[in-house]
Amino acid sequence: MHRHETSIPAPVEAKGKAPRQRSEWRSLAPLLPYLWEFRGRVLLAFALLVGAKLANVGVPLVMKQIVDLLSGNRAMMAVPVVLLLGYGALRLSTTLFTELRELVFAKVEQRAVRRAALQVFRHLHSLSLRFHLDRQTGGVSRDLERGTRAISSLLGYAVYSIFPTLVEISLVIGILLVKYEIWFTVVTAVTLVGYIGYTVTVTEWRTKYRRQMNEQDSRASTRATDSLLNYETVKYFGNEQHEARRYDQGLRRYETAAVKSQSALSALNVGQALIVAAGVTAVMWRATAGVVAGTMTLGDLVLVNAFMIQLYIPLNFLGVVYREIKQALADMERMFRLLGENREVEDKPGAPALDVSSPRIHFEHVSFSYDGRRRILEDVSFEVPAGKTVAVVGHSGAGKSTLARLLFRFYDVSTGRITVNGTDIRDVTQASLRAAIGIVPQDTVLFNDDIFYNIHYGRISADPEEVYTAARSAHIHAFVETLPDKYQTEVGERGLKLSGGEKQRVAIARALLKEPQILVFDEATSALDSKSEKAIQAELNRIAEGRTTLMIAHRLSTIMDADQILVLDRGRIVERGRHRDLLEAGGAYAAMWTLQLQQEQEIAA
Repeated sequence: MHRHETSIPAPVEAKGKAPRQRSEWRSLAPLLPYLWEFRGRVLLAFALLVGAKLANVGVPLVMKQIVDLLSGNRAMMAVPVVLLLGYGALRLSTTLFTELRELVFAKVEQRAVRRAALQVFRHLHSLSLRFHLDRQTGGVSRDLERGTRAISSLLGYAVYSIFPTLVEISLVIGILLVKYEIWFTVVTAVTLVGYIGYTVTVTEWRTKYRRQMNEQDSRASTRATDSLLNYETVKYFGNEQHEARRYDQGLRRYETAAVKSQSALSALNVGQALIVAAGVTAVMWRATAGVVAGTMTLGDLVLVNAFMIQLYIPLNFLGVVYREIKQALADMERMFRLLGENREVEDKPGAPALDVSSPRIHFEHVSFSYDGRRRILEDVSFEVPAGKTVAVVGHSGAGKSTLARLLFRFYDVSTGRITVNGTDIRDVTQASLRAAIGIVPQDTVLFNDDIFYNIHYGRISADPEEVYTAARSAHIHAFVETLPDKYQTEVGERGLKLSGGEKQRVAIARALLKEPQILVFDEATSALDSKSEKAIQAELNRIAEGRTTLMIAHRLSTIMDADQILVLDRGRIVERGRHRDLLEAGGAYAAMWTLQLQQEQEIAA
């Protein structure tokens, strides 16, 4: 039995049982392009399948001839060599054709799994930042894992189970109808219908428990992942038992649903066995009566018994397949929701690439809200001339980082527009826009890989020497050289093995390696000590020369040399000008500057 699993696109689940069923089965349509691409292999696999079933049905027919030749007064003095050789050849053919079919179809199956998994992965990356801020990583990864396994399941069950079983049932019923009295066919057909009807009914009832299992499994996985990612926080507050209790809540609910699911499965298996046993007993009674009456031979009895056994095995398998397919469809529902998520930010059809020669950025009356209830930015207008540096300062929550997210087009503005060289960034491709921007974020997150990989990620095509040059510019090369494994040092999950300052310097090196036309520093030196900050700030100023640069800063000392400074307060620009001019104005910027000087003096004291 092939227990594969997998998935593909699907509509969002409709309300009510029947709509959900139609949606589930209709969602299998995306499998057809994969099959059509390898239609030659698919047709060959079906031909081998039919050959295997013909050989399998032929085995009892040959056995009947052998038994008849060796039974009673008609017993032969010589061994029926030809029939025995035919019997062996049919047995071999059944296995040979089956294995050849699986070998031929394997590429079709695996290619479908690969493409569907890649489709979901790309779709997740195409969704907006809003989705990824709301998602729970553990649950999404588990849904994706279960979903991609389901494609292999569905293809495997269809080709290895459903169609072969239908072919074999058709052949057996046809032979019984032609060779024997109608009652054999009637009993067999009634058994089949009763078995399938019972299987479908009970399986539909059982599926709800499977959905509950999936839901609780994903919840438990999400809680476990979230807790482990925040390991240090858990330890800081001594909440290990609290986390264990939260995790166990999901496990306990999963346990309850799993027990109910197994109970329903046991009832299904017993009912199936009862139906098949009744059918086989009725057929064997008619066959035995026929032998006693002289209308059937012992070979006929052996033939009918063999047919019933051959029918019982695939019939029982068909029940298992139906259950597994329904479970796979239930597993895919959550993945279908991921594929049903709409892209909030999309390229316009035929959008051109961005012209990044001497880029000039202009925010024109930009307003923005994350949820529609609270404005983060309100009528913000400013320009970053080509090759110049504009800095944005303000208290926490003023909307500074939102400017960088809008420029990178993680979100689209609510009103107004953002242009680069006079072109609305919504009218160009996202890829060309983002390729032109290098960003050092405030919260640096690294891949769970080595230092070299994390810097090299800025430009995958860069050679090693360029990576080392970027590391030197970010003042991290000397530190890396002191490590035992140097650039092959693993940074851990989210870079937790490095300090905040080390992570930020890796992020700076990564941005420098990208060689962008536009630079965005979102509090790029916030995690550095004063000495390191001065060294790197000087380097950042050198790198920013000739590049269009937007600096978002908390420490005002880092933006003193900016060509223009914007003071943001509650989403509005309340002051703008150069450092000296703003100090002389004695407004919000001057107050912030004075406060920071006092704090630095207190720390020094």
